[in-house]
Amino acid sequence: MSDLRRHDPEVRRAFDPDLTGALPDVHVPGVSVEGWQAVLDLVVERGWPHTYLEGEVVLPVPRAATVLARPADAECPQLRVRPDPDVLVIFRFATADEIDFDVDLRELQGQERIDLFCDVLTSIGRRLGRPVLMNPEGGDRSWPLLGFDVEADRVVLMSGARER
Repeated sequence: MSDLRRHDPEVRRAFDPDLTGALPDVHVPGVSVEGWQAVLDLVVERGWPHTYLEGEVVLPVPRAATVLARPADAECPQLRVRPDPDVLVIFRFATADEIDFDVDLRELQGQERIDLFCDVLTSIGRRLGRPVLMNPEGGDRSWPLLGFDVEADRVVLMSGARER
């Protein structure tokens, strides 16, 4: 269970697809190929069902170094992960130095789903020892709404949630 409570107005705003955008930008800055591999390993260890795609082609999940060494003009591969049958998290292998993924806020309505999402962020943040930040869809990433705080060892609301 997370510390974010659905009844809190700031939490409601952060998870409101009409205010934040249905697909907020979630990212882990300042990582490496090893960080990407740690996330791939985490997905397997947690037993989250997943599908790796290059374009529309489903392939076995390669090592992170292989995915991130693709030619610059190649299509950006995706790892589609289901930490719950009704929640889809899509990782995009755009760059080696930042883990980028999306989640659909319409799938995260209700306390149980918020807790599930916070568990995903916490699992990634703990594995990497890095913050995991959620910004409004298409924003400049300067005002995260919420994120895994490494020092607090939990997901917290950030200034962007209070400013909206």
